[in-house]
Parts: sequence; C-alpha cells; structure tokens
Amino acid sequence: MSSEREVVEGCPTELFIGGKWVAAEGGKTLAVEDPATGTTLCDVADASPADGKAALDAAVAAQAEWAATPPRERGEILRRTYELMTERADDLALLMTLEMGKPVAESKGEIAYAAEFFRWFAEEAVRIEGGYQVAPNGSGRFLLMRQPVGPCLLITPWNFPAAMGARKIGPAVAAGCTMVIKPAAQTPLSMLKLAELMTEAGLPAGVLNVVTTHDAGGVMEPLIRDGRARKLSFTGSTPVGRKLIEQAADQVLRTSMELGGNAPLLVFEDADLDKAVNGAMLAKMRNGGEACTSANRIYVHSSVMDEFSSRLTERMAALNVGRGTEEGVEVGPLIDGKQRDKVADLVADAIAQGARTLTGGSVAEGNGYFFQPTVLADVPVSARLQKEEIFGPVAPLTAFETEDEAVRMANDTEFGLVSYLFTKDLSRALRVSERLEAGMIGLNQGIVSNPAAPFGGVKQSGLGREGGTVGIDEYLDLKYVAVNVD
Repeated sequence: MSSEREVVEGCPTELFIGGKWVAAEGGKTLAVEDPATGTTLCDVADASPADGKAALDAAVAAQAEWAATPPRERGEILRRTYELMTERADDLALLMTLEMGKPVAESKGEIAYAAEFFRWFAEEAVRIEGGYQVAPNGSGRFLLMRQPVGPCLLITPWNFPAAMGARKIGPAVAAGCTMVIKPAAQTPLSMLKLAELMTEAGLPAGVLNVVTTHDAGGVMEPLIRDGRARKLSFTGSTPVGRKLIEQAADQVLRTSMELGGNAPLLVFEDADLDKAVNGAMLAKMRNGGEACTSANRIYVHSSVMDEFSSRLTERMAALNVGRGTEEGVEVGPLIDGKQRDKVADLVADAIAQGARTLTGGSVAEGNGYFFQPTVLADVPVSARLQKEEIFGPVAPLTAFETEDEAVRMANDTEFGLVSYLFTKDLSRALRVSERLEAGMIGLNQGIVSNPAAPFGGVKQSGLGREGGTVGIDEYLDLKYVAVNVD
C-alpha cells in the first residue's frame, strides 16, 4: 500500500470533462477535509454552472457514438474497470478512508462491493433483450426494442463514495448512456480516481464527465432543466430528492431516487439471539451507522429484551474508536461537525424523554468528528430519533409485546427502504415480511446490499431499483415497432 501522502498526491483534483482534466472556471477550488483530524487533505476544482454546462455538452456530443458501440465492447470496459479496482484495492481503500473516515477494512469492503457492480453490469451489457410477437388479430407483428435513454445526470452521496457511483455508472455504461456525475463535496476523491481508472480501462472521452462543486444546486439545477439530459439518478436525503423530482418534472426526466431510510429491526421472542445480536451489529454499525440501510429503530420482544440489550451493549462498548487508518480501529469519525452535532442532539432529545444510556451517549474527546458507540434503552416512540435518520453509531431499543404492535411501530414512518427481522418461526417470517412496508427485507441477517439484487425502497425512500437484473432497465427506453406483413 502506498503512503497517505502518495495516495492523495496521486489522485486527480481537476474536473473531468470530455476526456480531459480541466481547472474550474476562474481556478476556484474547494477543500477536502480529513474528518478524523479536521485538517485539509487537498483542494479540488470547484465547478461553476458554466463548467456543468460544458460537462453536459460533452456528454451530449458523445451520446450517439457511444450508444452505437457494441454491447460486448461496453461490457469489456466494465470488466477491465473491475479488474483495475481489484488490483488497486489497497490504495483506493486508503484514499476513501482519508476523505470519508471509515476504517480501512471497511473501505476495502466497499471497493470490493463497488467493483462487483462493474463485473455484474459487464455481464448484463450483452443481455439487453427485445421482443417479437404476432399481433392478436394476426395481421401484423410487434417488435420491441430497448435503447439507451440518453445522457444521464448522476448525483451521489458522501457515505459510500465509490459504491454509490459504481451502482449508477455500471448500468449506464452497459446500456449505452453518457453521464455527468456530481459526487458529494465532502468526498470527491474516490470518484475522480474512478474516472481515471475507467479511462485507463478504455472508456471513450465524453462518456463519463465528473464535476466537483460546493454549489450542488447552482450547478446541477440548470442541467436538470436544460432539456438535453434525459435521466436523473440521485442517492441522498428525501428532502433533497423531493426538490430534484420537482426540477426533473420540468423536462419530464426519467428519475431514479434512492432516498432516506429509517430501518426497523425486529427481534421476536423465539429469535436466535446470537444471530440477532450479530445481525444488529452489522445492520447498525456498518459504515459507523452512516448508511441509509442502518438499523435506526430496534424493537425487541419484552421477554428477551434484558438478554439482548446486555449482549448488544457489551459488543458496542468494546468497539475501538479512532482514525480509520490506524490498526484495530472499528469505528471512525462522522463525516463532519454538522453530522456529529445532529447525532448528539438526537441522543440528548431521547434521554430528555426518558431513554436510559447503557453505553456511550456523548461526543468522543479529541480532534475530529467522533461520537461514542451508544446504546439507549426504553426509547419512547415520541423521541426524534424514532422519526429521523440518525446516521451515527446509536442503537435505540424499544420493547414490544405482540407481533401486531411490532409491525405497527415498524411501519410508523414515512420511509420504507429496508426492514430487518429475526425469528425461527417460518410462518411468522413470511407473514411479517409481507406486512412490513419496505422495499427490502433482511430475514435473520443484517446486510441486504448485493450487486446482483435490486436495491431500493417504497414510500418516501425512493423510486426505482439499482442493481440486479432490473438495474439496467432504469437506463433503457422501450420502443415498440408495429410491422405490417401483408
């Protein structure tokens, strides 16, 4: 593995437009911070609306030729990208840890996960199907074609800097779409490096364009309203998603929205507690709790609450908190001071309403944006963290008595991304899975994300699915050709 300095200095810091690295208009830059220390890692280009337009110009100019590229060629580029990411996983993981904060081991896991999207869609590129059928009255034929939707606008969050981009870029490339992608201002380096790798893998100029900016709305809204882009894909908060859907309506853009989550985790009285505790740790503490799939509300049957809470508290209290580059660290910092303060406010609100602190409960001492791994018991349903995404290492526990009560509390949210449940009873497992209002269910396991499975939610957790056999559909239009055979 290269040193921290070598990894940062080896990463591009300019905009990537039309296959070239270019400075932002006026040479403006924005600082990328190490959340573990609060110090600046480097400065990257800070795009203006004019830079955004130039990126869209490049994507539009490249669209026709890219759409005509043979599917096998598109798949091979994705396959080579997968191989390059796998070969350079150590340096890519270190870069991610430096800008986002998660432990290097978790960053390596994300790099592997992100790379799998390229491998998966490399295989899907050559499996874009059409159709042929005889008209019901026998007088003609129907041809069905699936063609690229056109230039796409992609907006990704800071919590999974590589995977969220790969989950969008992979199917867009496979389908034959060009792109303008805007990574989060806090974590632009992973995406800039990925653009460099994809160019090395043979991606033609203009297919992928990357704009980094502190002014997401100012740069992206004009592109959304421009009329030449035909699709918008966003991963982030529900409030921002609502605004983007309104903007996309102006040009009737195809939209994919992977929005907020407020995942419940249900532990029934017959659950295997070893699996339940392990699953809760995975569902809660993946990415330090900064995940839309994170278990935000943990509901435990009263008969097993004492045992479950004792085991979970012991595991949470033993976690090693520190800078993600240090050996043995299991929990890194939160992304910035604003997020740390939000977590602290949510915990304080729950305690003020009667919740008991079993471990943690406060900001960790020292530099950076650390918060102690926390378990709260007797959390009332009126607490803010029962309604709002925590996005931090806080596990709130609430007891229930009946299955109906558990399902009612689980569904009492505007969100519907993922739910988790632990039970040995097959009938209950199927019954509750059907009743839970979520796009994904973790049954006796704490991780649902898989490139080969459709990822997405219901209610205000979003629109559409990413990954799986349906992931490429979001980037394809269906065309029907009526054929007269008389």
